[in-house]
Formats: sequence, structure tokens, C-alpha cells
Amino acid sequence: MVKLIHTLADHDDDVNCCAFSSSLLATCSLDKTIRLYSLSDFTEVPYSPLKFHTYAVHCCCFSPSGHILASCSTDGTTVLWDTQNGQILAVMEQPSGSPVRVCRFSPDSTCLVSGASDGTVVLWNAQSYKLHRCASVKDGSLVACAFSPPGNLFVTGSSCGDLTVWDDKMRCLHSEKAHDLGITCCDFSSQPVPGGEQGLQFFQLASCGQDCQIKIWIISFIHILGFELKYKSTLTGHCAPVLACAFSHDGQMLVSGSVDKSVIVYDTNTENILHTLTQHTRYVTTCAFAPSILLLATGSMDKTVNIWQFDTETLCQAKIPDQPKQFTENWSEDDVSNWLCAEGLEDLVDIFKMNNIDGRELLNLTKESLADDLKIESLGLRSKILRKIEELRTKVKTLSSEIPDEFICPITRELMKEPVIASVCRCLFETLHSVLLDIYQEMRWLYHTIVLFVIFLRNLHNVFHTK
Repeated sequence: MVKLIHTLADHDDDVNCCAFSSSLLATCSLDKTIRLYSLSDFTEVPYSPLKFHTYAVHCCCFSPSGHILASCSTDGTTVLWDTQNGQILAVMEQPSGSPVRVCRFSPDSTCLVSGASDGTVVLWNAQSYKLHRCASVKDGSLVACAFSPPGNLFVTGSSCGDLTVWDDKMRCLHSEKAHDLGITCCDFSSQPVPGGEQGLQFFQLASCGQDCQIKIWIISFIHILGFELKYKSTLTGHCAPVLACAFSHDGQMLVSGSVDKSVIVYDTNTENILHTLTQHTRYVTTCAFAPSILLLATGSMDKTVNIWQFDTETLCQAKIPDQPKQFTENWSEDDVSNWLCAEGLEDLVDIFKMNNIDGRELLNLTKESLADDLKIESLGLRSKILRKIEELRTKVKTLSSEIPDEFICPITRELMKEPVIASVCRCLFETLHSVLLDIYQEMRWLYHTIVLFVIFLRNLHNVFHTK
């Protein structure tokens, strides 16, 4: 079970990010402030809110020790705060002056990465507060960042959908298109994937984006040869762009928040959905697990942060292997192997793996492909496989009988009968939402400038009118 134990409603505008240390919860908002709460009773600490930024605060994060909090803003700065008293330790200005969208500490607290709307990524020395190295992505804003648990590289995500891997010397090691319409968040699991060979470590990376998907990647670290990034699977469940994702500290759960106003908690072992939380009334923009206790924080454009508590039953449920994913077409090759074993066809596992049969390929198998391509000679065995596949096809049709979300208007949530119009409408909505949000953040300074100019003219008029 998971239950809502507290709601924080102190911000005056959208909540953009939340982060935990071992004793504090930090939240930041479009209202230009960062707020700190004690985890003992969720009361705001005496020196909160933290005020310095002149425009929206996009992201906040604690150093691994919890002694320092970093925040970044549309005003082009990344600020380091002392969490003991709320005092400013340093103000680091992005070289380009562009709005800073994301910041992250390295696992050893020696470095801090900041990423900006113009695509620049800066590696700061977190001890001297000086710029160490600077680089940039080819296209789009840099909106997501995560350090690998060993700390020898970090990953960034852009609004154009590119996932880029950097080493600690800011050399670009790898880049690939991960999400259509843009990435919104990414996070590493702090726990290695079990079963790694000697000298080889595997870690899971999650990314999410405007394409309504969460993708799981496996990064392997080889001490001498470097690293390898491989796509593993896609998690489904949301019917709108996914804005945030985060692993639990033990790596057993992954949480996501979406434009569909829901929060979904997944079991990382089976990739099944454990919980769907629907208490927020607007887009869910951020989510984070506490490092040492069973707490989850979710923040939203409804200006609130909800605190959720898990019981031990949920943890046990997350550790027990379950059935394969519900939608067969989303099965990985391993899921197909598990299905074959469950159906008493374990002798075919090697053949199917050798031919890279995943869920989509499984559903497309015919008696000809079984005989000619997979070289299964037994007529009885081919017939048995085809019967089992037909059962899966029937299940897929049953699960797909509901109206697809692609035919639902993303604004009114009403049925749109023209599929082409429906597809174009959804694509335009998701793209315009991202673009307008960036324009809104960039142009707020113009509004304030105009207001100040009008006040100046009014005062000037009053001076001459008095004379």
C-alpha cells in the first residue's frame, strides 16, 4: 500500500522540482523561491523560503552529503546554499547567460553540472565554485541530466530528444535520438543490475519524454574498454507526455509523473505497474524518492507537493517476479523466453533468441516462418506454437478494444473521429506546449521591463504635471 500523508501548499506558482536529503525536502517553483522542510514533521525550516533568483527556479538538488543545495533559474544563475542556515555559498553564472534548466552534483560532490536553454552544459568545481569545463549539445535546450553511480560519466537529455553521454573531461562519448518531440527527464538507478561479470558493472538508466513513454537503458562499465549503452524496454501507462521519472534508492521501484495528472510507480524487476496515484489536479512536473526512508514526493502545476508513504508490503511486491508485461507487442526477447518456458516450450528459447524474436515479431510469426526461418520441423510443435500465439493475438485485441489515446483530444479529452486530425492535433499540442513554456520563461523579463517603464513614464508625467 501507498498512502498520502501530507500535502505542502506554500508555493504561489507551479512547482518545478523537488529533492530529498537524509533530513530535508527541497521544493522550487515558478514563484522564484526554494522551500525547505524537515522530514521529521514536514514543517518549513526557520530560514525558508530561500530567495535570490529573480525569475523562475527550474531545478534544485542536494549534494550527496546533504550539506549543500543547488538551485538554477531562468535568470541564468546556479546558486549553492548552505542547508544548515540558508546562507548563499556561491552564485555561478552560466557563461552564455541563458536560462539554466537543470543542475546535478556528482556522486563524490566534487563537481556540479548545469545545463541551459541554449544547449550549453557546464561542469563546475563544487569546491572552488569555478568553471571547470564547458560544452554544448547540437540542437535544443538541455533539460535533463544524471550522473552515473560510479561518477565517471553523466548523461544529458535535450528538448530535441537526444540522449548524450559525457565523460568527466566533458568529452562527448555517445549521442542518440531517444524520444520524439524531446526528453524531459532522466535518472540512474544507484544499484547495479545483478549478475554482472567480473570487472563489468551494469546500471539502469530511465528516460522520459514528450512521446508519452519511459524508456529503460542498460549502461555497462568496463574498467579498461569504457562503456556501452543499450536500449532495454519501454514502459507504458501514461496517455500524455511524461515530465519526470526517478528510481527509488534501492532500485526496486521507478516513479513517473505526467501531463495526464497521474503518478505511476513501477516495479523495476517485472516492469509492472504497482500503483497509479491521481490526486494532483494539474500536470505532475516532478517526483523524487527519499534516500533512507520509504517516502515519495510529487510536485505539480497545481502548486502543491504531495508526500506519500510506502509500506513493507509494497517493497516485497516489488521484489517478487510477476507475469510478463500485459501488452505482448512490448515484450523484450527475455519476455518471449519467459513466455516460452511458461508454456512448456523451453527447448525453443535458444532458437528464438538466436533469431531476435521479441513480442512484435512473435505476433507476426506464421507457419511458413516457423518452418522456413526458424527451422522447426515438427508439424505438431509448429501447430502448438501457432495456437499459443493465436491466444496472445486474441488477448491483444481484447486489450486494444478501448479507444486509443491518440484519438482523444489532449485538451478537452473528447473523442476525435478523424484519425489524421487526431494525430496532428496531439502532435501540435505537445510541441506547442513545450515551445510556449520556453517562450513564457524567456519573455517574463520583458513584461517586468515594460511595467517598470510604464511606472517611470507615470512618475515623469506627475513631475511635469505638478510643475
